[in-house]
Formats: sequence, C-alpha cells, structure tokens
Amino acid sequence: MIFYINPPYAEAMNKRDAKNAKTDVNRSLIEKKYLDSIGKSVREIFVQFMTRIYKEIPGSKLAQFSKLKFAASPNFTAFRKMFNAKYKKGFIVRANTFDNVSGQFPIAFTVWDLNNKTIFKSIVCDIIENDCSVSGKTRFFAYNSEIKYVNDWLKQFVDKDIKGEIAAMCCIGNDFQHNIYVNINHRKQLKGTGNAKGIAKFGITINNIIQSSIYFTVRKCVKATWLNDRDQFLFPNKKWEKDLEFQNDCLAYTLFNNNISSKYGVNHWIPFSENEVNARDKFDSHFMAGFIGGKIIQNGYSNLFEQQEDKFWIKREFSAEAQAVFEAGKKLWQYYHAQPKCNVNASLYDIREYFQGRNDKGKMNSKSADETYNELVESLRSDLKVLAEKIEPKVYEYEFLKR
Repeated sequence: MIFYINPPYAEAMNKRDAKNAKTDVNRSLIEKKYLDSIGKSVREIFVQFMTRIYKEIPGSKLAQFSKLKFAASPNFTAFRKMFNAKYKKGFIVRANTFDNVSGQFPIAFTVWDLNNKTIFKSIVCDIIENDCSVSGKTRFFAYNSEIKYVNDWLKQFVDKDIKGEIAAMCCIGNDFQHNIYVNINHRKQLKGTGNAKGIAKFGITINNIIQSSIYFTVRKCVKATWLNDRDQFLFPNKKWEKDLEFQNDCLAYTLFNNNISSKYGVNHWIPFSENEVNARDKFDSHFMAGFIGGKIIQNGYSNLFEQQEDKFWIKREFSAEAQAVFEAGKKLWQYYHAQPKCNVNASLYDIREYFQGRNDKGKMNSKSADETYNELVESLRSDLKVLAEKIEPKVYEYEFLKR
C-alpha cells in the first residue's frame, strides 16, 4: 500500500517557549497511544501521521511533504529509533514557495519503504530552485541526542572567576536557527538569554577568550541559508588546538563583531593603544591591546591589567586577512576620535551608534549621513567578510560542522 500525505505543520510548544504558543494542537488519540515510544517528537502533528502509518499499516510505502526536523533534529532521536525505514529518494524546496508560509527553511518531499527496516544516519536530497531547476544535492544528517555538540565543547572552558570577566556571551542552541541569539555584551545587557539554563550566559575571561572567540566566530562566519537552517554545530576534533593562525583569526573576527558598549560598563575590547587612534585621553582599560601584544598573562591572573613576571605571555601574530581587518578598524577609530564630541572609551558599537543614530522606534539606522564614515565602515565589513571566508573551510575541517 502506498500513502501520499501533505500533513499540517504544527508543533505544540510550552508557553514559555514563545508568545502565543500553540500548546494543545498535538492532543489526539495517537499522541496518547505513542507518547511512550517517540517522546516529545509526538508534539509535531506530521510525526503523528508518520507514526500511525508505520505502526499500524506495516509494509507500506510513504511519500510525503514535510519539514526535515524528523530526519535531523536531536529532539527527534526517539522517533528515529522507532522509525526504521529505507529512504529511497527525495528533493527539497524553499518553504516560502508554499502558500501562507514565510519561513526560510527547506520543505522536503521524501519517499520511504516502510517494509525495509533500516536505521538511517543521513539522507541526500536534490535541491529544487524556484524555477524548478535542480541546482545540486545536499545531505541532512541525523543528529541524535547522544552526539556531543558545540555547547558541550564550550562547557569545558567555563571560568568561575567572575571578578575577571570582561564580557559575557549568549550561547543558546547548537544550530543555525539559534545563531541570531549568539552575541557578546556586558552580562546585564546580554540579549536573548531569557530564562535559558546551562551556559546561556557564558562569562568571558582572559583564561577562555580564545575559546570564546572560536565559538563566536564558528557560529557567525558561515552564512545562514535556507539549506543549512537545521545544521548543528558539533564538538570539534583537536586539530584547532595547534592552529594558532585559526585561533587568532577568530579573535580578530570577534573583536570587530561584538555588542559591547561603554555605556554599561568598562570597555575591555579596544584593540588599539591611544597613540594608534590619536585618542585625546587615556582609556579606562588596556586589556585587549595588552592581550594582543603579549603584555597580559595567558593562564591565571590576579590583576587583569598588569604584567606578572612569573607567567608566560604570548604575542598574537595575525594573518594578512586579519591584519587588513585591524587596519580598517584602526582607520574607523581614528576618524571617530577626530570628532569633537567623541567618547574616549568608545567601542565599535558606540562608534556605529554615534554616526548612524537611531530611528523613532529606537533601532539603529543602517547608514549615516556622514559619507566618510559609511566608506570606512563598509571597508571594515568587506575585510571581515574576506576573513570569514578564510576561516570557513576550517570550521568544516575541525568538524564544528559536517558537510
């Protein structure tokens, strides 16, 4: 028997997960019957359809349109252990090609032989573009709950010395879908953490700044697309540990991408000295310039800003691409410090706010009326893009992401 289904896309959520969350769409006899065997997967309506067909009409074939979470998401591990079927073939299209769907994620048409009991670890789908052409193939991996993810990796580097904290980082989720929440700021100004537990607020100190920069860069440097929406960031191999250029590239990328503002605390993230940017007064913190120049200790400290003779210091050496970012950043800082009402401790975020201003709703404008600033900041963004492209292959080489 062959089944073709185009089931509804509706998932029950806890009220704390989202405003106006659908909390009872999954209530059915099927939910009660199979809750113990597929766990929280039963919240998704189309999974209830799949489960009933698999369990109650064995030996059939199933062809369906659906989201890919059943095949890839860690939350559907229990379902995949139950659903042992042979994947035959399939294709994906953009979700927003369907009526009343606006999301940027893939909708898949997949064909399954339910009589062939196979545990699948990945599926390969043709990519169908809006003009109906086939642009290639892409693989979706089954990310199970037993796999270690990038947040598991970061937990190793938690530093309990809050007194030495120079910022905090939001680390919610392990997939591209949650990358919008990954940001670096003063702890009390950190965005997106809500009531999340674990390492949602990860303290950055001198002892983990390199690992923090790697985490941040890995999450941000690969462009999010409709194809990788469900890809998971993973616990890497150890190759990154010996790649100092990769580490320093990530540090450079992070220095010019954070949301730190001197309004809410001491800005430890100025990567230059006063002389380099023609500052009119001394900075409140020389931490970052000192760290880059090897004037601040690498492991262990009692004073963030003074040398300790019994410790080992490392001077950071940067790639040509990272140096270009620093040069573009320096020109931007120099231009800002030439302004009559500049803040000597300004961060990159402060500089952007100064020139771009905010609209009536309080959102920062995308451009400034100052064309010199626009050129300088665009040059910085261009160099950051080049740096990101240099880093991206190593994200896959070190297995933060799978291909």
